[in-house]
Amino acid sequence: MSMRGEQARAALQEIFMAGVASADPLTVLAAHLPSPPANGRVVVVGAGKSAATMARAVEIAWPDVPLTGVVVTRYGHAVPTDRIEVLEASHPVPDEASEAAGRRILQAVSGLTADDLVLALISGGGSALMTVPAPGLTLDDKKAVNRLLLDSGAGINEMNMVRRRLSAVKGGRLAAAAHPARLVTLAISDVPGDDPRAIASGPTVPDVGDDAALAALVSRLEDKLPERVVRLLKAERPAVPEGAPDFRLIATPAMALEAAADKARALGFVPLILGDALEGESRELGRVLAGIALSARHHGHPVKGPAVLLSGGETTVTIGSTAPGRGGRNTECLLAMALALKGEAGIFAVSGDTDGIDGTEDAAGAMIAPDTLARAAAAGFEPASILAGHDSYSLFAAIGDLVVTGPTLTNVNDLRAILVDG
Repeated sequence: MSMRGEQARAALQEIFMAGVASADPLTVLAAHLPSPPANGRVVVVGAGKSAATMARAVEIAWPDVPLTGVVVTRYGHAVPTDRIEVLEASHPVPDEASEAAGRRILQAVSGLTADDLVLALISGGGSALMTVPAPGLTLDDKKAVNRLLLDSGAGINEMNMVRRRLSAVKGGRLAAAAHPARLVTLAISDVPGDDPRAIASGPTVPDVGDDAALAALVSRLEDKLPERVVRLLKAERPAVPEGAPDFRLIATPAMALEAAADKARALGFVPLILGDALEGESRELGRVLAGIALSARHHGHPVKGPAVLLSGGETTVTIGSTAPGRGGRNTECLLAMALALKGEAGIFAVSGDTDGIDGTEDAAGAMIAPDTLARAAAAGFEPASILAGHDSYSLFAAIGDLVVTGPTLTNVNDLRAILVDG
């Protein structure tokens, strides 16, 4: 099977969007709803990039159930709702609207009874969007810590360990505020391993474990953190009610990869899922994936073409002392992959964030092809220097290879697909 460039690009676009579509709350949420209470109230709260769409999905599924509540999503991610209020706030660094939203959500679940149902709609991005500083901290403290973590190359699990400890709403504290009402969480996972504590920093699940890992992270960053933050991170974990939370995953990275694999199969490719939780430096993963693609191309291992290698997870980009250019983890991974492939024929790839935003720019990610480096050079770019300066977005924008979806209103982490022609 030999494909032209435009055919390969069209196939990769379809495969990527199939993964995104599998996590659409409007199609997947209703099947996971509990039975509404016989006598009590239903209060809907939530936070994340998908929170507004999830709220609308609840309204559609329960047209005759009286609903109240409030959710918060990222600026530009709101959708019209009838009975559940939608707020917007900042991501990835919280702002004053994030704190106001967090306090509104805590207020919405206060004073309930055991007859009431709290439906918590949690998705990626909720950590920044629903922010209530722990006693003794300010929003400025949390902003500074967020920026430090983002620039340090800390993994998402490390960031969430810190966020849980510095919050009055995360780490199970929303669940504590809702007690004694019945609490059911519907979650869309954007974290490797789908750990409920890590999705939006676990507002409805107990914060247990991780003491040793947190201590190691604090030791590494202690000289850069405010003293009051260090004291709180070293203090004993605040007690929250324990138990077996009713936590339901409605969409995950693994589900998205299965949907992408189904689409690849329908298009005539052999899909191979490499994993849903690949982490590490973006550029290093790009080099590794290039090596796997070359092995498949030349030796038929781990799969013989025509094939599509699929992977998910969330990589990191560690920023050095030089001011970075415009880039994101997906475009950086792809540029490193292109450099390692050196124009190898028959290999194409797409990498994008399923929420539609790769970092802070307006693209989900990008695509590469055998002629990517040549076209970049013709446009006046030196790809290796661009990679070193974390300016991959600018390169892909200039050669027209960005993948622009707009906000997808869901988020199951990054999705990468590498097409290896036969």
